Amino acid sequence: MERIREAFGAEVSPHWNRHIRGGGLLEPSNGGLRLVNANTRSDQYSNAQIDDYQGLRRARFPWCPPLTMTVRARFSHPPEELLGTAGFGFWNDPFLMTERRAPTLPRAIWFFYASPPSNMKLDLNAPGSGWKAATIDALRPASLVLAAVALPTALAMHVPAIYHLLWPPIQDALNIDERLVDVPLTAWHTYRIEWGIEGSRFLVDGEPVLEQGASPRGPLGFVMWLDNQYMVVKPWGRFGWGLLESRGSQWLEASELEIESGRFHA
Repeated sequence: MERIREAFGAEVSPHWNRHIRGGGLLEPSNGGLRLVNANTRSDQYSNAQIDDYQGLRRARFPWCPPLTMTVRARFSHPPEELLGTAGFGFWNDPFLMTERRAPTLPRAIWFFYASPPSNMKLDLNAPGSGWKAATIDALRPASLVLAAVALPTALAMHVPAIYHLLWPPIQDALNIDERLVDVPLTAWHTYRIEWGIEGSRFLVDGEPVLEQGASPRGPLGFVMWLDNQYMVVKPWGRFGWGLLESRGSQWLEASELEIESGRFHA
């Protein structure tokens, strides 16, 4: 059993790697640690991030189920004003964000925020943006079978009736499960992930928001971040990416973080 417990103060523990780009900052606050994006630009990527996987091969990322993660956090702005993407949880860093690793398909279990114009419509019953509890494992063996029919399937799903027919089994094969988290972002909340071997749960202030969600495999790395990007990913083959401009400071503030392995068995 491994346990990491952090009460954020004036200094970031040496356990956490920092990843700062553009207008990103890490600042101590009365509440703990703020991950800040200040005066971001549409021609410059900005990110404030801590993680525990930089310098590691994906096979050496530190976390596998079963485990629990608890974070106490709040944001500077409500969802209609907070720009970019943000969150905390576990993923496989598939898109060369911090290292020159080979790109791969995503695998994640986390609380994830994306502002418009982001539109990642991966769960048939969840919006493409907003503050969500989410899982995905696009590296399951079933995804290799889907790759063989990806192009004709994507073209067919431009028709809404076909999309509603074809996407649910694909969503299941990719372990995609998402729920909107309907809480005030600017207030303090306690967020908890119980990552099990067969299933997972997400709780906010002790109340379940997603139960028995799909459970991705490990190993994954922990990440907490706030950046200024947006992404468009739709099942019928539409993709897009860009950067958002903001004035002043926006932040994600965390006061406590605890990860304990061996605690949750689904």
